[in-house]
Amino acid sequence: MSAEDILNEIKAAVINKAPGNAVITDVEFEGSEVVIYAKNPELFSNNLIKEFARDFRKRLAIRPDPSVLVEPDIAKDKILKIVPEDAEITNFVFDANTGEVIIESKKPGLVIGKEGSTLEDIKKAIQWAPKPVRTPPIPSDTIKAIRATMYRERADVKDILRRIGRRIHRDVRLRDDSWVRTSFLGGSREVGRTCLYHQTPESRILVDCGINIAVEDEKAFPHFDAPEFSIEEIDAVVVTHAHLDHCGFIPGLFRYGYDGPVYCTKPTRDLMTLLQKDYVDITEKEGKNVPYSSKDIKNCIKHTIPLDYGVTTDIAPAIKLTMHNAGHILGSAIAHCHVGDGLYNVAYTGDIKFEASRLLEPAVCQFPRLETLIIESTYGGYDDVLPERDETEKEFLRVIAETIARKGKAIIPVFGIGRAQELMLVLEEGYNQGIFNAPVYLDGMIWEATAIHTAYPEYLSKNMRNRIFHEGDNPFLSEVFKKVKNTNDRRNIMDSDEPGIILTTSGMLSGGPSVEYFKNLADDEKNAIVFVGYQSEGTLGRKIQKGFKEIPLMGKNGRSKAVKVNLSVHTLEGFSGHSDRKQLIKYLRKLKPIPDRILTVHGEVSKCIDLASTAYKLFKKETKAPMNLDSIRLR
Repeated sequence: MSAEDILNEIKAAVINKAPGNAVITDVEFEGSEVVIYAKNPELFSNNLIKEFARDFRKRLAIRPDPSVLVEPDIAKDKILKIVPEDAEITNFVFDANTGEVIIESKKPGLVIGKEGSTLEDIKKAIQWAPKPVRTPPIPSDTIKAIRATMYRERADVKDILRRIGRRIHRDVRLRDDSWVRTSFLGGSREVGRTCLYHQTPESRILVDCGINIAVEDEKAFPHFDAPEFSIEEIDAVVVTHAHLDHCGFIPGLFRYGYDGPVYCTKPTRDLMTLLQKDYVDITEKEGKNVPYSSKDIKNCIKHTIPLDYGVTTDIAPAIKLTMHNAGHILGSAIAHCHVGDGLYNVAYTGDIKFEASRLLEPAVCQFPRLETLIIESTYGGYDDVLPERDETEKEFLRVIAETIARKGKAIIPVFGIGRAQELMLVLEEGYNQGIFNAPVYLDGMIWEATAIHTAYPEYLSKNMRNRIFHEGDNPFLSEVFKKVKNTNDRRNIMDSDEPGIILTTSGMLSGGPSVEYFKNLADDEKNAIVFVGYQSEGTLGRKIQKGFKEIPLMGKNGRSKAVKVNLSVHTLEGFSGHSDRKQLIKYLRKLKPIPDRILTVHGEVSKCIDLASTAYKLFKKETKAPMNLDSIRLR
């Protein structure tokens, strides 16, 4: 049955069951949803909508016909008259494609009203569906730019969604001998350029598409030369999280002809946009070849369909996707693909943390069905047991306190997303306890990444949500944090005799302000550099870790200059956003159901093999550490 036939069938059923005075103007596929437009959508009860969704086995949305929506400027005035001033409304975002208006306020409870009464009054007055959210305490330029793009390009976005919807529901016949296989295009027996390619007779799904920023040749990108790969055949791209080794090349797909959907959580959409723009800026400044442009990033934004955790969505013929919390960074997800009607289930963990952190809840380990698990192995080696988090935090604050006491500066190269915010929480507590008394400077993208974190408190840990919502105490707003606004601020910090702590990107010193701080502060023994994350082979960070006392680095004049390394060097691995070996094994033991097959990826060769070997000994199931360009038939 074609997409048009399915729509006609749904439309006839809706008209037949809808209330007699309902005026239905259109029924259309938009992405994975079936959208019913009506001039009086309030007549459709929740029970009726659920009945339609159950009958059609599709995600369903009832939206007001655009003709009944009050003009945004008039709607704003009406909302302000209905909502009490004490709500302190700060912003309105009208989404013409969904008929929703986001109402940002400092007290969203007053926008909702008793038992939702104020929301109902708003809806009746303007016909838009009001969506109250708490005003982020730190404004995000990235979120503002994404919203502006989606509003400005709303007609194009709607066309994209409708085209995607018809592709998802295109006329295909499921074969009796259906098969499922996965090709490993990058990130197997290595860290970087992660890229999986799920294939069935009817569909092609790309899960992650990263860049290895530690290298500059063809090994930086996935194996797009694999014979089974064709960019024209991709039905959907799924992004597990926003780190560049998982999402760095996705705008490049659009540059080379991809025109389909990108599925991820909302925080991942915003954070990966931030990182991709930063990658382009840094690469251009360094005079290197940039694989895509800001135009391609914008195109990626328009094609992105955000999903919440736990929501099951059609993404291709006979393939449904559910994303689950991975505990790694804000919005990180385990991608669970359900193939066919009960035919096969495969989950890819992306990067996971199976331990509650200050910032996030631990990764989900229970699924309705699971035949194959593809799991990361960053710390999967026999000796990869990381220190306990409490001990690591104490050691971290000890190093900081000693550096400040000798009037030095502590450089902390850190990933701007996830690790930086974890350390901010530790430093905020240490400052409040009087362990040190010095400013914490936030450089690179850290401030903007933190702003995005404040926009999605619902993705944070229970303790953080409780602290923000119930105690009215947001640690990210502490007086100890100082934003580095420009190069003058950076120069003043480096030239100052005052002690301080510098949280700065990039985490491996592969570019960005962290390299500048190192160049200028490395020769002073009062200073310290503290590594809190993985340093890939070949990076400047790994060289410093190895104890190099003199490192040649490019100067402003384009000439190489030897930098003497006199500052103290510290490596603290307990802050990792990855699970160590104990946590990975615990995750496998807690996993329900136990899959028939376990594949280990995203780790150095020995670590992938070690984890696969241990998984076999534990469960006596098929295990393997695939290599890049391997294709494995799962069914």
